[in-house]
Amino acid sequence: MTVSRFVIAAALLLAAGTANAESGPQPKTAEEAAGKQIFHQCAACHSLDSSKNAFGPSLYNVVGRKAGSIPRFDYSNALKASNITWTEDNLRHWIAGNDNFVPGTRMRHVAITDPAEQDYLIAFLKSLKQ
Repeated sequence: MTVSRFVIAAALLLAAGTANAESGPQPKTAEEAAGKQIFHQCAACHSLDSSKNAFGPSLYNVVGRKAGSIPRFDYSNALKASNITWTEDNLRHWIAGNDNFVPGTRMRHVAITDPAEQDYLIAFLKSLKQ
């Protein structure tokens, strides 16, 4: 292996290790693994660390949680008043079009409309629990 190939291979391995460390636990199923890949779109704004929010709230342990309930995050009035619990069905509606599901939310429009991708993302989110 030449030096340049070695450097590229080492950089890729290092980047993969860093991405895994920042993206939460290792998936246990193929569905969770696919969902983790889809989550990379979400990771620009959402943390998987229960102790810290990013631009958006942490999504650790989100399934079953009441919307707008993390005390240290400034949610929109619309989301706080929505009285939504993040069930699989509600997550699916949110993922498909959050601005239609909760008009007045601050989060930019998501629109993951492929049902399989929604399933994978929800499987990954369900795996993030205490």
